[in-house]
Amino acid sequence: MHLLILGSTGPTGRIFTDLALRAGDSVTALVRNPGSLGDLKDEVTPVTGDATSPHDVLAAAAGHDAIVSALGRGTSVRADGLFSRAASAVVTAAEKAAVPRLVWLSSFGVGHTYAGASAAQKAMYRTFLRAIYADKEIAEERIRSSTLDWTIVYPTRLTHGPALGTYQAGDRLPMKGNPTISRADVAAFMHRSLHSDEWIRHGPVISD
Repeated sequence: MHLLILGSTGPTGRIFTDLALRAGDSVTALVRNPGSLGDLKDEVTPVTGDATSPHDVLAAAAGHDAIVSALGRGTSVRADGLFSRAASAVVTAAEKAAVPRLVWLSSFGVGHTYAGASAAQKAMYRTFLRAIYADKEIAEERIRSSTLDWTIVYPTRLTHGPALGTYQAGDRLPMKGNPTISRADVAAFMHRSLHSDEWIRHGPVISD
């Protein structure tokens, strides 16, 4: 597939990009600074731009089969409208450029998934992550109302561990405490979802 990736230099996006390249997909990376691609710069097509700009995303999206977003805020708890603005830009660009497929990385606890969270998780979502999760919910409302074949992925707390391949995935999963999943497993699930019809217009929760 011809993929446009947002967030390719982030911890999950980098793993996803490596997986896509190994699988034979061609990758375009929309980045503010092409220098941040490091050793990826010779393996992907870099496009300089901002993921929150409809103009920039549209310019990069033409001719692609799918858009994948692994955007994140790192250790920051400030939302700054990143996810809502990026979702609006992506949906607008994808619909104009006739790019049918979108895989979007979210977080468990956003939107409808909050109801299935454990007490420990809810305490964190209501406080520490409140602003970011509110912005993510706005973003996902925009995606769900689009004409795209979207998949929104809801992982539990992310770790930097290796891919185990033993995670669970479902529209809802039972939660106890504060479960985790590795970024490597999340990236692998996103890539498999991209090449399958199974999770189109669904929001799978994934967790170890």
